[in-house]
Amino acid sequence: QNPQVRALQAGVDVVVACPGRLEDLIGQGFADLSRVEVSVLDEADHMSDLGFLPAVKRLLDRTPTGGQRMLFSATLDKAVDVVAKRYLVRPVTHHADSAQSPVSSMAHHVLHIDGAHRLPVLTDLGSAPGRTVMFTRTKHGAKKLAKQLNAAGVPAVDLHGNLSQNARVRNLDAFHSGRASTLVATDIAARGIHVDDVALVVHADPPVEHKAYLHRSGRTARAGASGTVVTLMTDDQVRDVRSLTRAAGIRPTVTRATPTHPVLTELAPGERTLVPGGLAVEAPSAQAGGGRGGSGRNGNPGGGRNGGGGRDGGGRDGGARSKSGRGASGGRSSGGGRGRGRDGAARETQGRDRQGRAGGSGGRQHRRGGSSGGSIVAFSTSSRGGTRSR
Repeated sequence: QNPQVRALQAGVDVVVACPGRLEDLIGQGFADLSRVEVSVLDEADHMSDLGFLPAVKRLLDRTPTGGQRMLFSATLDKAVDVVAKRYLVRPVTHHADSAQSPVSSMAHHVLHIDGAHRLPVLTDLGSAPGRTVMFTRTKHGAKKLAKQLNAAGVPAVDLHGNLSQNARVRNLDAFHSGRASTLVATDIAARGIHVDDVALVVHADPPVEHKAYLHRSGRTARAGASGTVVTLMTDDQVRDVRSLTRAAGIRPTVTRATPTHPVLTELAPGERTLVPGGLAVEAPSAQAGGGRGGSGRNGNPGGGRNGGGGRDGGGRDGGARSKSGRGASGGRSSGGGRGRGRDGAARETQGRDRQGRAGGSGGRQHRRGGSSGGSIVAFSTSSRGGTRSR
């Protein structure tokens, strides 16, 4: 934590942190939120899912009541609504996009398969031209599937919470450069993936709830482009998958499939390419650094696996909603965010207090020259959260 402590002691304008880490630094006396002007809660719904909201409330209680507060959320459940009502005053909602537009730009398919056919089907889809992101429910499942795909000849890398920062960087760079054609990830990792031209999203393991389905699926069909989403379903998952798609508001095409079924070529067209041994990547250490990206198999950064452009990528970032309001004495009121968001529709709640902005944060008192010294603190679910100064 030494680099973070040194930055805080020197004085920072913006702090981006996980709630637990920030509380730890406050407890050690290295951070003070009493003069923070702007508080930003990112991915509030995911914070709720991970159980971070109690810590977020404790942190917001340490910030001035008159500061500006913003809340971003793809969906708004009861727990997030409680935070909005408690900390945001007279909010106004802003919609950046229709909640339905991302779903309509995707083709949703369910492949009903035998359990023994799972890996052969995934191997066939992964060996088609274009970038593919596959999702599993567990970290162990992601690691295992990536290993199996490589053994089958599909260059693949995994992305999950057990990887160090350096290992994440290395694996994402391999996906970005095209050395790996398939990325196998968990739900939490899905939140941080932004790769252009992802041709296909495959739910190798159906998610537990529909919000995860929408967030996973949003790795394709970005920026208005089209995309294909495939969910694998075994006999014992039929009821769960039906409930999942119903809750997500989609009507997928269901096909009883085998590894040789022509529907696989329809979903992932093009000649299949297998590389003996898959991708040779150094074994990820448990503690190392971070990166991002995505590309084709032969290293052409904007194309498909074979150097050409793969299937359409695009963005399903959904709409952003925000709430803000004006107070009685000239400043803006604390904003709040509510409403419903689906399909990656983000919500933002914002506002300023009736008296104007709050003062600066701890650390700024070390600076000289008469600046008002306002600061911003943002809460993130990413373990890569830290301190940045400018």
